[in-house]
Amino acid sequence: MEATRKKFDWKEFIINNNTFIILLLLVIVSAFLSDTFLTTMNLRNILLQQAGPILVAIGLLFVILAGGIDLSVGSIMAVGATVSAILITDLGMHFSVSIGVALIIGLAFGLFSGILVAYAGIQGFVATLATMTIARGVAFVLTEGRPVKVEAGTISTLVSKDFMYPIIWITILLIIVFTIVHRYTGYGRKVIAIGSNETALKLAGVRTKQYIMSTYALSGALAALAGVFVAARSSTGSATVGTGQELDAIAAVVIGGASLMGGRGFVLNTVAGALILGLIGNIMNLMAVPSYPQDIIKGVIIIAAVLLQIATSKRDRTI
Repeated sequence: MEATRKKFDWKEFIINNNTFIILLLLVIVSAFLSDTFLTTMNLRNILLQQAGPILVAIGLLFVILAGGIDLSVGSIMAVGATVSAILITDLGMHFSVSIGVALIIGLAFGLFSGILVAYAGIQGFVATLATMTIARGVAFVLTEGRPVKVEAGTISTLVSKDFMYPIIWITILLIIVFTIVHRYTGYGRKVIAIGSNETALKLAGVRTKQYIMSTYALSGALAALAGVFVAARSSTGSATVGTGQELDAIAAVVIGGASLMGGRGFVLNTVAGALILGLIGNIMNLMAVPSYPQDIIKGVIIIAAVLLQIATSKRDRTI
C-alpha cells in the first residue's frame, strides 16, 4: 500500500520561517524603492556596517538562551574600540596584537558580569547594568573624552579592499562556528537546557553556573571584537561607540524568534534579525528619511516579531 503523503502546511512553514520571510520581503521592497539598493557598493556597505551588530547579537543570543540578559554589550564595544586604537596609536603596538588585547579585556568584562550573575546571585539585568556603566566610564577615562585617530594601514586593514574586506569573512566564519556550537555540541545543548529548565540540569549533575558565566564571557568577547570592527571602519576609537547597541541586539534576537525567557533561539535567525534592522536603516538613508521614523518602524517590527513568536509557541511547546 502506498504511503500517504503528508500535506505541506504553508501556515506552519510561514510561522517557523517568519524571520527569513520578513528579510526576503524587505529586500524585495527595498529594491523597488531605491535603484541603488542592489548595487554592489550598497550591499557591501550593509555587510560592513552590520558585521559588528551581528556579532553582538550572536553573543547576546547565547546569554538569552541560558535565561539571562546582557545590557553591557554596547559599552564593551566602546572599550574594544578605544583600547585597540590607543594601543596602536600611543604604544605603537601591531594592530593584530591590539585586537587580541581588546578581546581579552572584553572577555574579562563579560566574566565579571557572569560571576556576578552565576555566583553572586545578582540578576542579569542589574549586574550587566553595572558593567555597562563601568565599561563606558573606562572608555571615557582611557580617551579623556576625545576620539583617538588611528593611522591608516593599521586596523583599517580589516576593511581594506586589497584584502577582500576581512571583517566580512571573519563574521561569516564566526556565524558558521557558532551555528555548529549551538546546534551540534554538548555546550550548545546544555546552554539551551539551562534556559529551559536549570533545576533539572542541576539534578543531573551539570555545573550550570560555569555555563552561565561562560555565556557572558562569550558575549563580552564578541562585543569587544564588534567595537574593533567599528574602529576599523572609522579609523577612530571613540568612547561613544556602541551607544544603544544593546537595544538593537536585543531587538535582533527577538526578531529572530528567540524567547527572552530562555531555551529557544537560533544563530541564523538572529543574524537575519540583525540584517533586517540594518536594511531598515539602509533603505531609510537611501530615501533620505530622517532617523526618527526608523525607530518607529523598528518598534513595530519588534512587536510583530513577538506576536509571531507567541503564535509559534502555541503550535510547538517543545524546544
